[in-house]
Amino acid sequence: MIHEVLPVGQLQCNCSILGDEISREAIVVDPGFDIPDILALLAAHQLTVKQIVITHAHIDHIAGAQQLKAITGAPILYNQRDLPLVALMDQQANWLNIAPPDVRPPDHSLEDGDIVEVRGITGTILHTPGHTPGSLCLHLPAQNLLLAGDTLFAGSIGRTDLPGGNSAQIIDSIRARLLPLTDEVTVLPGHGPSTTIGEERAHNPFLT
Repeated sequence: MIHEVLPVGQLQCNCSILGDEISREAIVVDPGFDIPDILALLAAHQLTVKQIVITHAHIDHIAGAQQLKAITGAPILYNQRDLPLVALMDQQANWLNIAPPDVRPPDHSLEDGDIVEVRGITGTILHTPGHTPGSLCLHLPAQNLLLAGDTLFAGSIGRTDLPGGNSAQIIDSIRARLLPLTDEVTVLPGHGPSTTIGEERAHNPFLT
């Protein structure tokens, strides 16, 4: 599998491009900003976007999704419980001192256990509320990979002081949905460096 990670926007959100080397079909996760750079990487690998997955509806993760859809025709998938955050997009834009982006409801609401797939790549949705009500992670079992959004970080967890955040809920989500994964699973957070489930199980101060 092709996996390109591109930190986008002023908050350096980790946008993932997941592509199959044979079918050349791709999933783009969290295209927050810098759509020209994302398109350049897709072109370099001769990939066609079939799914746009958003881990949660904070502006740094979702702002560029509608633009990418307009160019590629790929549907936008995220959990509808984050629609109240979409309604606050003007306020979110004020946090970054930028113009409000065009953000719309999902073409399909992703729920816990849903399968996201293109030819050659299959992932399972894990609903992990706490950072936001609709926060989700994408687990790719064949690649031993977890795209964790802003739920779990290397040595930390997602902040819960923004609208919709819940500190008890995020800990419950991590313990119930993420820690049952094997130690060897690589975790790519929504920001910053990758880690593993085993490393976070053993050393994350919020979990030990």
